[in-house]
Order: sequence, then C-alpha cells, then structure tokens
Amino acid sequence: MCAEAAVGPTLQGEVVGLRPVTVADGPRLTEILAEPAVAEWWGRWDLERVQAELIARDDRDLTVVLAIEADGEVIGLIQYLEEEDPEYHSAGIDISLHPDWHHRGLGADALRTLGRYLITDRGHHRLTIDPAADNPRAIRSYERVGFRPVGVMRRYSRAPDGTWRDGLIMDLLAEELT
Repeated sequence: MCAEAAVGPTLQGEVVGLRPVTVADGPRLTEILAEPAVAEWWGRWDLERVQAELIARDDRDLTVVLAIEADGEVIGLIQYLEEEDPEYHSAGIDISLHPDWHHRGLGADALRTLGRYLITDRGHHRLTIDPAADNPRAIRSYERVGFRPVGVMRRYSRAPDGTWRDGLIMDLLAEELT
C-alpha cells in the first residue's frame, strides 16, 4: 500500500474539503456520530471508539478516513476501502454528516469529490455504498450522485436497538458519476 493511501488524500470539492482525520478531530467526530439522526444509522460511538477505529489507524487497516469540512468546520466524515485485486479493482464508500449540514448538497459534493479521486487518480471502475434499506434520505442523496440500487442484503447490519436491518447495495460505474 502506498503512503498516500495510508493517510489519505486532501481534496477540494465545489464547497467541501476532504482531508485526513487527525487526533484533534476526535471530539468533533464523536459529537457528530452521537447526534441521534446519525447514531440511528451508525450506532453508538464514544471518543475511545472514534480514536481507535477512525483515527489511530495502523498500516494494516486499508480503510481511509477523511474529515469533511465546510466553512472552516468539520461537518462529517467520509471513508473508503479499496479492493486492489486487479480482477475486482473497485472501492466502497461510507459517509456521515452532522444533521445541521443536511439538505445543502454537501454530502453529494463530498461523494462526487471522493468519487472523482477514486476513479481518476486511483483507477477504479466502480464504486459501492451500502446504506440501510430503510434510510430514504441517504438513498436519494446517493442517487443524485449517480449510484444505483443493485441488491438488498437481508439482515445486513445491527441497528442501535439490537434488531437486524437490511442493507441496500448501490453502485456507480465510472462513466455514471454526475
């Protein structure tokens, strides 16, 4: 794995900026992930978990986590995992924004920005994202960028209340990125 993939790129979208997370981002990311509208989909996070799973990465962890910034403030996170086998060369993405920043097109801007990087600079032909099947706001946002539903994974992830949720697999081919 190259050094850039270990720490992540710094990218500029039309409105948002994406940059590698730092230890200083821990409290803000914890605050974002603790918001009820985020925790509903991402589960329970505290500072210790944020630091262990999102910030204190080791070289064996191939997931790259980036802070999303707008107006000089961290408003969310976006992460990606690359499948580097040349037979399957693609990348998966996850994203979360603080609810105060919803409905402004900033998540779509972050997805487009990261998508362009993964397709143009990293050479991926396909991107995937897997929202909960019962998260219509996320699904609509991803569709605006060009993602299309391709299947449902039954009982894919555990909800905060302990029940199992279905996940919607969505993908985007390089030529479909809007």
